[in-house]
Amino acid sequence: MTILEDKPTIDAAAAAISGSISVHPLSATIGAEIGGVDLARPLADEQIESIREALRKWRVVFFRGQHLDHASQIALGRQFGELTYAHPHDDTPPDGFPEIYTVDPERFTQHLDTAQKRELKRRYSYTSGWHTDVTPAVNPPAASILRAERVPEYGGDTTFTNLVAAYEGLSEPLRRLADELRAEHYYGANVAPQGTKSTGGYYGRIDENRLVAHHPVVRVIPETGERALFVNPVFTGRIVDVNPDESRRLLELFFAQITRPAHTVRFRWDEHSVAFWDNRTTSHLGPQDLDDVDVARVLHRVTLIGEVPIGPDGRESELIEGVPFRGAPVFEPSATPGAT
Repeated sequence: MTILEDKPTIDAAAAAISGSISVHPLSATIGAEIGGVDLARPLADEQIESIREALRKWRVVFFRGQHLDHASQIALGRQFGELTYAHPHDDTPPDGFPEIYTVDPERFTQHLDTAQKRELKRRYSYTSGWHTDVTPAVNPPAASILRAERVPEYGGDTTFTNLVAAYEGLSEPLRRLADELRAEHYYGANVAPQGTKSTGGYYGRIDENRLVAHHPVVRVIPETGERALFVNPVFTGRIVDVNPDESRRLLELFFAQITRPAHTVRFRWDEHSVAFWDNRTTSHLGPQDLDDVDVARVLHRVTLIGEVPIGPDGRESELIEGVPFRGAPVFEPSATPGAT
């Protein structure tokens, strides 16, 4: 079973049909909506390969009208790879489902006043800025599957960007420079100075349980040989082996490149919709319009274990602090979760 479309189109009549699966591209460079498949049921091998093929081409794929619960979402994820624990800094997954990470501000704000709730919503739910999930780990996730349980009637969209297109959009001299660089990723990058200690809360949590990795600024995707610009504003703190001013200017350039509108697609959530993205070739941005709106938004994610990134020079990422992110909890339990 193969995907038949060769050129981007948003014309539903021109959508590719592969057996019972349809693939409708949503932009020229990223994002497609897939129909004709029930994700709550075991997938045939041909369906799995068709979804993989669409994911390789479009980086993130979306499904609507999917009636999944925790168990069937976990079963779906396992058809595409081994799953991680919920999150390195979250010790409260649903009982019996340690693979599930729930995105719901109310988990963390039930006993707080209005100002504290607003701050925690910004920090822990959907306003943490452009990011690729868990890049402070030496083996960031390969992919994620996020399903919507409750979403607002309007607002709450998620935007994704294509990191391969971002790399290819650089001029050749800048691509050559980026190919040679490595960057440090850690929780709290570009939020608080590295090494700042805190006695509690979010920064106390990450100070006590640090994950730090040095990744190539450009990672090579093993299956395709493509190169992706592997930096993000939330977790990439500095370019290593250059002075601080050079690091800041280079990161500003790279961050501007990965967030160019031409490389992005914006997804409007419905209840029972699902997003499945390649975490190696995308970054995403949660809703930016819900900070001061009292609405329910509950989503659940499973995450596929990833490989250690490799740069164009063949060097692997380096673990600086912490342990790889796999199927068991990374740190001792705590009451405060981190960003994704």
